[in-house]
This record gives sequence, C-alpha cells and structure tokens, in this order.
Amino acid sequence: MQLDIPILLLVGFFVVLMLSIVWFGYSRYVRSGQAYSELGRPSVTMMSLEEEGRETGIIRIIRFVGESVPISPSEVTMTRRFLIAAGYREDSALAIYAGIRVLFAAALVLVAITSAVSLISSPTLKFVPIVFAAVLGLYLPGVFLERMIVNRQEELRMSLPDALDLLVVCVESGLGLDQAIMNVSRELKLTHRELAEELGLVNLEMRAGKRRVDALRNLADRTGESEIRKLVAIMVQTDRFGTSMADGLRTHSDFMRVRRRQQAEERAGKVGVKLVFPIFFLILPSMLIVAAGPGLLQVFKHLFPMMRQFRV
Repeated sequence: MQLDIPILLLVGFFVVLMLSIVWFGYSRYVRSGQAYSELGRPSVTMMSLEEEGRETGIIRIIRFVGESVPISPSEVTMTRRFLIAAGYREDSALAIYAGIRVLFAAALVLVAITSAVSLISSPTLKFVPIVFAAVLGLYLPGVFLERMIVNRQEELRMSLPDALDLLVVCVESGLGLDQAIMNVSRELKLTHRELAEELGLVNLEMRAGKRRVDALRNLADRTGESEIRKLVAIMVQTDRFGTSMADGLRTHSDFMRVRRRQQAEERAGKVGVKLVFPIFFLILPSMLIVAAGPGLLQVFKHLFPMMRQFRV
C-alpha cells in the first residue's frame, strides 16, 4: 500500500522540525549548563572538555560517514587544497566535507525515489530522477565550496590595503618585516579576521624555523588570491635585492587602492545595462498595470457593449 505524498511531506516536515528543536535546545541550554557546571575546575580539564565538545552529534555522524568513503589520493590533495583556501584547515575538514556530500546525495536520492514511485508510472523513467538527484547531491557541495573560496578571496583582497598601510607604518618605525607581520596580524583581528589569521600562520611558520620566503610563498599558495601573490612577489624581490621595503609596500598599496576605485567605477558603469532586464520584465509591467489598468478596464467595460450594438 502506497502512502500519499502529503502524508510523506508531513512526516518529513515533522522529523526536520523535531531535529531542529532538539539541536537548538541542546546547543542553547544543555551545553551552556555543562559549561557552567565545569566552572571552578582546573583549566586543563576545561580545555580538554572544550576540545572534545567541538564535534558532537551530527558532526560526528558526518565525520564517520566521510571517513568510510574511499577517496583517491589525487582527489584528497585537490579537495584539501580547496578546503584550506576556504578557511578550513582542520584535519577533520576533509572527512566532514566527504560526509556532507554523501549524506546530501543520499537525502536527494531518497526524495527522488519517493517522488518517482508516486508520480512516474514507467519503470524505465523512474531511474532518471534518481540518477539526477545523486549527481546533483555530489555536485552542489562543490559549488558551495567554490563560492565560499571566492567570498573569502574577496575579503582578503579588500583588506589588503589596510594591512599594507600598517606594514608601512611598522617598517618605517624601525621594526623588521617579521615583527611587522606579527603586529599587523594582531591589530587586524577585529576588522579583518581572515587576513589576520593568514598573517598569523606566516608568523608561526617563521618562528618554527621556516625561511621567510617559503612562509610567504605558502601564504600565496594557501589563499590562491592573485593580489596576495603579487604582494608576496614584491616582498620576496625587495628582500632579495635589498631595496626599501616601505617604498615597495606603499607603492603597491596605492596601486591597489587605485585599482579598487577603477573596479568600483566599472561596476557602476555596468549597472545600467544590468538593470535593463529587471526593469523591462518586472518593473515596467507593474507600472503599466497600475497606471493603465483602470483605464483599460473602463475601455473594455464600455467598448465591448458598443461593438455588440454595432454588430446588431
């Protein structure tokens, strides 16, 4: 006996609503109560509890599913590089991403099976939405990840001029480049958190014994942003040839500000062209209905009876 689609939708909605309420109650009240109950204990215990509590519930399930999925070494390398560019550097990020892909594809396949059984009568055509749902479920997380990378690169690019100005100030005040990078990463934590984290990683790599050139090149490779690559190239060449670091950073900062203004002007110039289709298809019909609608109704109301009288 087949269940009706409205019943299945109601059951699915009830399950999603129940899980959402449970998750909200756990994250809002239960975890807060656990944190308050641990106050006064040694700090080492608190830190260990915090580290263990970062992955709870759904995250552990997703990670377990992702670790069970076989992935080729080439795909692991490429996916991990994308995740680092998006800002996810944890060791479990790859397993969580793989688990999200598998579970999302399984959810779409389940919905497609339910819809195909109820709506499609042909046995051959029933496999088409199932295959399409599986492919879509595996493809969409990659699209979202690429969008996150683009957004993060945009944030890094927009925060570079401020960081360069601070670097110039620090270098001109007598600090070395290593100390200047450390100070800039500390000062930009509130305003430009993404760039501050990247500069903090550069500082940590240099403190760990890695050469400055290698640490800066790793910064360019992690972010994948073209402006950061140019900045790294300028800093490496300036350090190699012994020229003034402050002059090079100031010149590059002015260049980036001019380029940002030119890009803003270019986007402003494209607004008129982009507004043609919304105005023509959305705003203009609404204005015609509001302005000419009452008059057209009166014309139709009086014109059609007059035309019928002439026919008689």
